[in-house]
Amino acid sequence: MQTRDTLEESLVISGGSPKILLTGAGLLLAVLAPFVLYPVFLMKVLCFALFTCAFNLLIGFAGLLSFGHAAFFGGAAYIAAHTVKEWGWTPEAGLLAATVVAGLMGLVFGLIAIRRQGIYFAMITLALSQMVFFLALQLPFTHGEDGIQGVPRGLLFGLFDLSQPLTMYYTVLAIFIAGFALIWRTVHSPFGQVLKAIRENEPRAVSLGYRTDRYKLVAFVLSASLAGLAGGTKALVFQLASLTDVTWQMSGEVVLMTLLGGMGTLFGPVVGAGLVVTLESYLASTSLPVPVVIGCIFVVCVLLFRRGIVGELMARLPGKGNR
Repeated sequence: MQTRDTLEESLVISGGSPKILLTGAGLLLAVLAPFVLYPVFLMKVLCFALFTCAFNLLIGFAGLLSFGHAAFFGGAAYIAAHTVKEWGWTPEAGLLAATVVAGLMGLVFGLIAIRRQGIYFAMITLALSQMVFFLALQLPFTHGEDGIQGVPRGLLFGLFDLSQPLTMYYTVLAIFIAGFALIWRTVHSPFGQVLKAIRENEPRAVSLGYRTDRYKLVAFVLSASLAGLAGGTKALVFQLASLTDVTWQMSGEVVLMTLLGGMGTLFGPVVGAGLVVTLESYLASTSLPVPVVIGCIFVVCVLLFRRGIVGELMARLPGKGNR
């Protein structure tokens, strides 16, 4: 009987034409997409897909439910926006600063919360995230409820003009691919195997001699850094950093995206993020209550796809055992 992790690994990293065809088709669609769909919409999907993948690294592979990831996403957005607009930094320097600051925040959050488990861990991360929200509301450089507006995109490496939609899109696509590749490599490394062992049975991992708190802390910092990279990228795309990105609702939204797509799968968070962002974008022009519609869809998916959309589809492949 083959587990979901083993099945996904066989589909993604095994040799042969299926892997080449799927990867090539996905990249081709991503490259051609801005000629068919609105580039800003696609960039939003990619930013949230990276954010959701970063969150899934923590909950799906380390078994840690954080309700505070908006602090890294939104906090990094403020850092990127401020350094680029007020200090005149280049976009790559602003993104690097946002990623580093998010990683440092993740280190502080992790050192405080990592020794707790379950609901206690989740509540500590939520409380710390709310502290960041109130700081974002009060600190002068964030401009309170107005946020940081009119953030210039600038020139990437002094060569590429990010004010051009296609240039910005392909930059965001490259950032997403790099982040996803890092997550893929982490999951399929010995470090990732230890994380899965901790998720499945932490006492047994401890009995084998692993210092589980250190592994969980590293995973937390890596997840926070990638979430910060996604937030900084979003600030450049929309030329705005606002309180919306640092609210507790954003933390809840990334949980929703992960569960819809398939927690513990590599491609599930991408599907979940794409589904939620698409619904939000296209329902916004209607008179329908967007949160209610998304909530109904979530209830249906929980009832019909208990492993998430991707997880359930993979579990139902012919001749494969369920997890």
